[in-house]
Amino acid sequence: MSSVFEVRGRPHADRAARVAQLEALGFTWADLEEEEYWLDQLVAMPPALYAELVQASAALWRILDKTVRFVAGKHEFYELLGIPDILWDTLDLLPLPPEGRISRYARFDFAIGDDGAIKLLELNADTPTGYVEAAVATPWLCQEAGIDSPNGAMAAQVAAAWSVERPEAVACMAYGEHLEDSGTIEALVRHSGLDARCVDCLELWVEDGVLKDGEGVPIRRMFALYPKEWLAFDDGGEALLYAIDSGNLTLFNGPHSIILQSKGLQAAAWGLFELGLLFDEEEREAIERYMLPTYNSPVLEDNFVSKSMFGREGGSVRLYDERGELELADEDGFDTSAMFPLVYQKRAELARIKTAAGEFRLLTGMFMLDGKPSGVLGRAGGLITGNTSHFIPVGVKEPL
Repeated sequence: MSSVFEVRGRPHADRAARVAQLEALGFTWADLEEEEYWLDQLVAMPPALYAELVQASAALWRILDKTVRFVAGKHEFYELLGIPDILWDTLDLLPLPPEGRISRYARFDFAIGDDGAIKLLELNADTPTGYVEAAVATPWLCQEAGIDSPNGAMAAQVAAAWSVERPEAVACMAYGEHLEDSGTIEALVRHSGLDARCVDCLELWVEDGVLKDGEGVPIRRMFALYPKEWLAFDDGGEALLYAIDSGNLTLFNGPHSIILQSKGLQAAAWGLFELGLLFDEEEREAIERYMLPTYNSPVLEDNFVSKSMFGREGGSVRLYDERGELELADEDGFDTSAMFPLVYQKRAELARIKTAAGEFRLLTGMFMLDGKPSGVLGRAGGLITGNTSHFIPVGVKEPL
């Protein structure tokens, strides 16, 4: 079967030299140990498909933002969305951010079929990675290959977002050791233009409601590449929330991003759609076209997916076939299904791409930066796109 996507180019004869060039740009994990994470080819999509992807992303962003505002403050919904109750008081205490800005750093993941049909799989509205791949590596690789990249404005959008948020510190786990997370926050700081310092979450501590770094310097405004659902399990979670509740710490993305992050929010939006509530006709058309039937109970009988409301990197994903029988379960990612409720979603097929490294399924990401569709991320994997998938740059076939 032909596909709307076209794989271009061949792997360069001197991969080591190419990897070194990418490292100089800040993409230091093109090779991970002995594994080739980056695939040295490109995927080209038609300009009309890219334009529709932008349109779909903007529409779904408004729809999910509207859904958050509907469920906010309703504890029965927080429970259905799997949001740890340790966060409920903070969510009730803090005002909702402006429309479209609940998260200023997010990424949609779409299944785009061989025929170009676009379906939303999930939204990472809290701590998406892949930023360096999309904002740094993709434009350079596309330019090298003579193909247009739609990602050139990503740095400017980060700068716009952080000119409002103005974090003074940017944190991740194991800073300086974990290549991807460290490289991600370093790129964000570099693109923001701010004089923000990078810190390790493991060195942070709270004293009298004030967050401090490893040297005891207070932090008042911080961006953290740290999933908020883990506040319920980490020893310092309650103390960090106390710092936020006390007004001593402003965290980015803000606490309400966890509502957007929950995969259960799609079930809430789909349920409201089925009941004919909340959404206008234009929004209903976008939901029907771009969203998948999604529920918080196992009502689907065949061709569906179950996954944790806060699973990441494919962890907890299980695929069921046309007979309703388990076809495939992720074995690589961390399974959070015992910690959070499950969501059940109709399956959507990912386009097949044939590369020099073999045949893969293509997952298409769209970053939402400062509330705007801002850059495409390509990931090549199997039926489940997990933490063993590859990065492959995506460009547009003709001039934008």
